[in-house]
Amino acid sequence: MSEILYIKIDQNIEVDHIDVRLGDVAKLECTNASVKNRLKTLKLLKIQAEKSSRYIFSILKVVELIHEIYPDLEIQNLGETDFIIDYESSEYARDRWSFVKVALVCVTIFIGSAFSIMTFNNDVGVSQVFDQVYLLLTGQQSDGFTILEVTYSVGIAVGIIIFYNHFGGKRITKDPTPMEVQIRQYEDDVNTTLIEGCNRKETSIDVD
Repeated sequence: MSEILYIKIDQNIEVDHIDVRLGDVAKLECTNASVKNRLKTLKLLKIQAEKSSRYIFSILKVVELIHEIYPDLEIQNLGETDFIIDYESSEYARDRWSFVKVALVCVTIFIGSAFSIMTFNNDVGVSQVFDQVYLLLTGQQSDGFTILEVTYSVGIAVGIIIFYNHFGGKRITKDPTPMEVQIRQYEDDVNTTLIEGCNRKETSIDVD
């Protein structure tokens, strides 16, 4: 009875060294421990880029490389049929410009969110609505700083905290936030586009 190798590879794998081996990108399982340990050291490719680069890899190429060592080994793929090896050098990852870019993005998002809230309030006339509601309930003219404005401001802050699911560097719940879901969907769309584009151009690393 032939041995079976179970292999699982995610759609996108990030590496920080130029010699990429099977154990760096895949999870392997086999009843024969020596086979699994040997295949973990199987070299898939040598990165040529100096900073960052992406390589589209086919599972068939992985199977071909494995069969060069173990021709009779049965392989069961439990992961992606095409995957991306994303190389980022350690020097590039520690680049100061990356921290500057993150800081600029955070500042831009903060200013944009504040501007959106202010323009929304002006468009719908929130201050006028509060004045009218306060006048109807109390019979007095609002001075612009009442319980309505206070609770509204607190509600915005609470809503933002719940939406981002973080407060003071701590996560409130284990559930992903809508922002995290959208980012994940965006990453999946980018990966799918890269893979399909390389397959059409026939530039992916595949079997002959």
